[in-house]
Amino acid sequence: MTIAGLVLCVAGGVQAQDRLQVQGTSPDLYVLHTVKKGETFYSLGRSYSLSPKQIATENNISFEQGLQLGQQVKIPLNNTNFSQKSEADPHGTPVYHKVEEKETLYRLSVNHNKVPLDNIRRWNNMTGDGLQKDSYVIVGWLKGGGIPAPSAPVANVPAATPPANHPAATPPASTPAPSNPAPSNPAPSTPVATPPASTTPAPPVTKPDQPAAPAEPVKTPDSNNTGSKPPVTSAPAGSSFEQLYNQQTGNGKNVTSEKGPGGWFKSNASPGKYYALHNTAPRGTIIKVTNPLNGRFIYAKVLEAIPQIKQNEGLIIKLSDSALEALGTNEAKFYCQLSYED
Repeated sequence: MTIAGLVLCVAGGVQAQDRLQVQGTSPDLYVLHTVKKGETFYSLGRSYSLSPKQIATENNISFEQGLQLGQQVKIPLNNTNFSQKSEADPHGTPVYHKVEEKETLYRLSVNHNKVPLDNIRRWNNMTGDGLQKDSYVIVGWLKGGGIPAPSAPVANVPAATPPANHPAATPPASTPAPSNPAPSNPAPSTPVATPPASTTPAPPVTKPDQPAAPAEPVKTPDSNNTGSKPPVTSAPAGSSFEQLYNQQTGNGKNVTSEKGPGGWFKSNASPGKYYALHNTAPRGTIIKVTNPLNGRFIYAKVLEAIPQIKQNEGLIIKLSDSALEALGTNEAKFYCQLSYED
C-alpha cells in the first residue's frame, strides 16, 4: 500500500469515529462516547468541557471505579459544553443529527432546543427546507473541547462542510549551495479526500407550532398531522409572498376561495412574514387572507395542516400571531376570507 493510500485510510477512520451524533430530544440531549485505551473521567471531562464527576454521575458509575475499555458513556449536552448560537464556535466541533423518515426541518428544530431554523440552514449551507432520510445535519457545536472536528457529513442533504484545518507549509531554510548540488526529490503531497457535493434536490417541509429564536415561526406542536397534497414548488430565494401568490395563481386568475373562522398560533416570524396552517392547501402554498370587516389583507405561507384537536374545531386557517396587527384584529377567533391556488 502506498503512503498516500495509508493516509487516506487512516483519515477515513477518524471521520467515521469522531462524528458526534446527538441522541435524545430536548431537554435531554446527549452524545455517546466509546471509551478508548487510556481514557479516564478526567480526559473525557477535558474533551467534552464537563466535570469528571458530572460524567460519572450521569452514567451511574462510581468515580473510583473508573472506565472500562469499549464502555459506552453518555455525555450530556448543556449550556456548559453545547452552543447553538448563530455564529459557530471556531474551535468547536459540529454535532450532527441523523434525519429520520418524514422528519421536517421544524420538527428537527423543536426536538433540539428549538434551534433557530436560520442557524441550521447557515451551518449546513441549505438552500431549502428539505431533508433526506439518513442524512446528517448540524444542530449545534460542542464548545472548544479536545474532540477533533470531522469533515463534511456523508449524506444526501445540503449540509455544511466544516472547514478542514490543514497545516501551513513551512518554507525550507536557506542554506549555502554546494559546488556540485545533488538533485532534490520533492516529497509527495498527501491527497485529502473530499466528499462529493450533494446534488439531490430537497423537498419542502412542514413546520410545528413552537416559539423559537429569530427567522421563521416555530409553533407549539399539538399533533403530527401533515397535509396530504404534494408540496408546492418554491420560488427563488428573496421573492416576497405576494410575488409567489401571483406566480401560483396566475396573478389572481386561478384561485379557490373560502370564508370562515380563523385562529392564531405563536411564532417568531420576521416583520412582514406571515405563516399559516391549512387543511387542504399543499405546504408552500401562499394564501391571501382578507379581513372583510376592514378590507385589510396579508399573504401567508402554508406550513402544514391544522392539528385535529378540540380547540381547532371549525377553523379554516390558523395564522402566525404576527399577522394579527396587520389584519386589524385582536380576537382569538376572527372571520376571514381566503384566496389561494386552485
